Amino acid sequence: MFRKFLNLTGVQENGNDSNMYERIETYAAEEEIMRTDNNNNKVQQKLAKDEDDIVNVKNIRDDTRKYVVACAIFASLNSVLLGYDVGVMSGAIIFIQQDLKITETQQEILVGILSIVSLLGSLAGGKTSDTIGRKWTMALACIVFQSGTAIMALAPSYQILMIGRLLAGIGIGFGIMIAPVYIAEISPSIARGSLTSFPEIFINLGILLGYISNYVFSGLPVHSNWRIMLGVGIAPSVFLGFALFIIPESPRWLVMQNRIEEARTVLLKTYDDTKEVDQRLAEIQITARIANAEKYKEKAVWLEILNPSPAIKRMLITGCGIQCFQQISGIDATVYYSPTIFKDAGIEGNTELLAATVAVGFTKTMFILVAIFLIDKLGRKPLLYISTIGMTISLFCLSFTLTFLGDQRFGIGLAILFVCSNVAFFSVGIGPICWVVSSEIFTLRLRAQASGLGAVGSRVSSGVICMSFLTLSRAITVGGTFFVFSVISALSVVFVHTCVPETKGKSLEQIEMLFQKGSELQVGGEIEMGDAECLVQRQ
Repeated sequence: MFRKFLNLTGVQENGNDSNMYERIETYAAEEEIMRTDNNNNKVQQKLAKDEDDIVNVKNIRDDTRKYVVACAIFASLNSVLLGYDVGVMSGAIIFIQQDLKITETQQEILVGILSIVSLLGSLAGGKTSDTIGRKWTMALACIVFQSGTAIMALAPSYQILMIGRLLAGIGIGFGIMIAPVYIAEISPSIARGSLTSFPEIFINLGILLGYISNYVFSGLPVHSNWRIMLGVGIAPSVFLGFALFIIPESPRWLVMQNRIEEARTVLLKTYDDTKEVDQRLAEIQITARIANAEKYKEKAVWLEILNPSPAIKRMLITGCGIQCFQQISGIDATVYYSPTIFKDAGIEGNTELLAATVAVGFTKTMFILVAIFLIDKLGRKPLLYISTIGMTISLFCLSFTLTFLGDQRFGIGLAILFVCSNVAFFSVGIGPICWVVSSEIFTLRLRAQASGLGAVGSRVSSGVICMSFLTLSRAITVGGTFFVFSVISALSVVFVHTCVPETKGKSLEQIEMLFQKGSELQVGGEIEMGDAECLVQRQ
């Protein structure tokens, strides 16, 4: 069973099949040779290809495959925390309102503030992970989140509940920023897309668990049921705490700290071919030397982000833009307020509302597996097109249903169908690929801080949407709100076409070269490695 799951991630089984892939050359393996054109004797520079650069994917050992997947799974446990909070709060808020007698505005603040506050963790996460390492930043995220969750579960008043919510938000901010960065830096290129989307899988799993928790504990007394719902969220961070003693540090961070032999040891566990390990290590060292040289010249990372070169600007637009579009199309509002949506469609009774949300959580979790299977086969951009177009249609149809077919049995069925189809299209594309792309595209010296900035955009967008959903729905109806989301989703299709390159099968260093040649972003053109010297020469 585990072997089938490993195959699903895109890392192939051992075998004798002749299916091969040719790794694109990088500057670390370049060798320039001179050739004479027989027609016009014009001397051209070409890149020599080494036959050893043709690698058989099938030869990845079983233990290597399991090791990489295990690291990705453990690193993704932080994402369960965010997903669980999103799912559980959708139901817990019903009982919190009844127990603590809070207003509608207080409900919006309680739900949305976590996303806003998590930006503090995301912003601090970049510098923190560069200082103490990727792995121990995940540990810090666990500790802060556990503290916040414990306070929420024991809160006697709304004010104390908000203090716990603030702490939990900071912990989640650390977690959602560092997990994709860590996985991208430790994964082989051939499976990076599948593995980097693991955090999104675990977010969806957390949402489903949150929905199930709501349904299971909803029958308990109002004073205690929501406390148990929230308190159960501590469990994933406990597992991650133990996992941190198993998983290694990121090899790219180790190189940045000049711990070369430790980095090589980690790479030997994630790549089978020794020559490939040496090549990847050489690439990372060259990139790290550039980053360290720039630090030596006191070119501050944040200053470069605030005053970016054209290539860095393109990276920021792509990384931050896709993070924002992921949220402003209303996915967190759909998940947090799914009971409100179904109540507007005509479903009555808390138990029935929470049961309908379980169907949404199950759909969201199942369809993320489709993305994992296809992301390194079909590619990032085709899945983004399918996702954003499908979401646009689903949101428009949901808007139409809630506006014209509400309170009818047929309308209730359609509302559930379109909510499920919306989260399905989200999970098959922009949900996981958003994190994959934003962790792939940034240069090594900027990766942690820029990924943190992208996560900030995601969390702020989510917070604004969640903190205004009830107010906006009361002003223009729930159906009208989802029509607005459908228009935003349509704009995301245009953004994907113009700003997101195809990164399938490319190393992180090769992806960096794509953004040096901005004209190729729309078509995802091949990298001409003769231009790789630009990577070394740029300042």
